[in-house]
Amino acid sequence: MTHDLDGSHSKNLFRTPLHALHETLGAKFAPFAGFSMPIEYGNGLKREHLHVRAAAGLFDVSHMGQLIIRGPNVVEEIERLVPSDITALKPFRQRYSVLTNEHGGIIDDVMITCLPEQIFIVVNAANVAQDLMHITERLPPNNSIELLEDRALLAIQGPSASTCLAKWEPDIAKLEFMQAGYFQIGGIECLVHRCGYTGCDGFELSLKDDEAPSLASMLLEDDAVEPIGLGARDTLRLEAGLCLAGVDFDADTTPVEAALEWVIARKYRVQPQTTPGFLGAARILEQLNNGAKRRRIGLISAGRAPVRAGTVLLHNGREVGQVTSGSFGPSFGGPIAMGYGESDLASIGIPMTVEIRGRTHELQIAKLPFVPTTYYRP
Repeated sequence: MTHDLDGSHSKNLFRTPLHALHETLGAKFAPFAGFSMPIEYGNGLKREHLHVRAAAGLFDVSHMGQLIIRGPNVVEEIERLVPSDITALKPFRQRYSVLTNEHGGIIDDVMITCLPEQIFIVVNAANVAQDLMHITERLPPNNSIELLEDRALLAIQGPSASTCLAKWEPDIAKLEFMQAGYFQIGGIECLVHRCGYTGCDGFELSLKDDEAPSLASMLLEDDAVEPIGLGARDTLRLEAGLCLAGVDFDADTTPVEAALEWVIARKYRVQPQTTPGFLGAARILEQLNNGAKRRRIGLISAGRAPVRAGTVLLHNGREVGQVTSGSFGPSFGGPIAMGYGESDLASIGIPMTVEIRGRTHELQIAKLPFVPTTYYRP
């Protein structure tokens, strides 16, 4: 990664290995998590969003942190840091989970993959330093953790993603959702995961940063593939009901409050036979058994005005929560939002109101996701 020192976008921002390619493609940049990142490419956020839903979009997500953890009993050591069942992961299988603190709050959400003799973890860009320290401090001395600073990360998402990659390596199409493997794509070795952050079928490709521009250019030669910025990535993930770290949860939010109970291992939830050893287990399991006072909810509006983050939610004139993410959903066809409300009022169909520029707008709680996901599960 290199710093942007010429002042063309903002001083002292990191650049991904694809920065020059983004400029060639006409990207509009903005600061994000310390990086100069492409927000859109000139055709508009809505068009990019809908192209991913219809065909395939290529995203640069090289700002994300990629970690490798090695050592004796590494799987067991990682399981102490998350509420999920990592010891049950088979080789080349991936799991979404959360790093928790001593109070059960979510430090970050992460993707964990079991590889031969090591664990591969992808963490959010803004949390790389924090997560690295958190994990390092809790690993025994005979375990090692490495931040892969020479790796890029690309995501190709949408119904045509599998067909596109299969032109280069047919066996990639055989991967199932949350499965990984090493593949040669156009002569470039990649660690490929079938996963993503859009709700669509898709893949993430980890590769050497100096080979990323060549691979991205090759993939963009496919007529079905277009470059997509972080603007559309955000509306896609919102339609899929996916959380944005630091926005839809923080270190005071538990997995139960964030409606992420499903990340908690079954062995802790159903007739537990194992004493949970992960951080914050007491508070999380107490909420799991007895309920939490607040809960993440989906919201749809009766009007056309998007409801933005920070907007107060009212029920019968009483403040009952707050919006954390909100936008117009291009595929949904109207304004959508997520936020937190009192658990007793978290049922689908319950009405809410908000005040926007002095005017009252009506909303109601809706089921998540707003748009059905299309993950590949044969």
